[in-house]
Amino acid sequence: MIAVEKALEQYGSPVYVRHEIVHNKYVVQTLEKKGAIFVEDTAEVPEGSIVMFSAHGVAPTVHEEAAERKLATIDATCPLVTKVHKEAVRFAQDDFDILLIGHEGHEEVIGTSGEAPDHITLVDGPEDVAGVEVRDPSKVVWLSQTTLSVDETMETVGALKEKFPLLISPPSDDICYATQNRQIAVKQMGADADLVIVVGSKNSSNSVRLVEVALGAGANDAHLVDFAEEIDEAWLEGVSTVGVTSGASVPEVLVDGVLAWLSERGFEDVEIVKSAEESITFSLPKELRRDLRAEAAALSQK
Repeated sequence: MIAVEKALEQYGSPVYVRHEIVHNKYVVQTLEKKGAIFVEDTAEVPEGSIVMFSAHGVAPTVHEEAAERKLATIDATCPLVTKVHKEAVRFAQDDFDILLIGHEGHEEVIGTSGEAPDHITLVDGPEDVAGVEVRDPSKVVWLSQTTLSVDETMETVGALKEKFPLLISPPSDDICYATQNRQIAVKQMGADADLVIVVGSKNSSNSVRLVEVALGAGANDAHLVDFAEEIDEAWLEGVSTVGVTSGASVPEVLVDGVLAWLSERGFEDVEIVKSAEESITFSLPKELRRDLRAEAAALSQK
């Protein structure tokens, strides 16, 4: 969200964004009001315009299409997704078969698969494992979409290892740290909550996973909402403890709105469940940093 806002400040509107910058309805609506235009395909962007690639990443062919249309590109791919892309390229260069655990059709999966299409096979859950074929069972590695449930991913990995005992794991965990931390906290919360409310959008993979994790941890009920007004008061019947969490890209103002809504209905005592301290920060896209530095240098010379 900050990257799009800075781009609008730097270049003015419109700034085109290929796919939703993050999967959150509020963020997208807010940015549209400021002058961002979200498109599904690079072909929708007028030649010579500015286009930003979303946090989910894109395939190399998309960069090529943008160059052909003379588009000024800003790559806002999440560094954790970029890490998976680089791993895919490296293992493909070493002629490995890459088993990508993820959900078919998700932007991140499409982008990662595009890095090495001849080497990557998508595995969309444990039920897909039986149909997976590889060229050499001794040269197989798994990678994953960064926003999956950790438990879901490891269940699929377990099934793959049964079929391919020599399966190699990636050098480091692919699941986004923010996704993991929220899932750990929801497991703690879900065991004690009658109801868990997850603030997030329905097209947000990590938000949907949080509902599943909450129910799996023992919560009697769990629901996904974008805004406080989407909460059904009927959900509160017979409920004494409510857990509240949010997807990784959800602005804090939306969580505060849910807490205020619950407070008005008698749920005033709040206990924080924290699984980890998050101190990681990501820089603005390099293209935007370059232009901001150039502008600052020009101003300093005046």
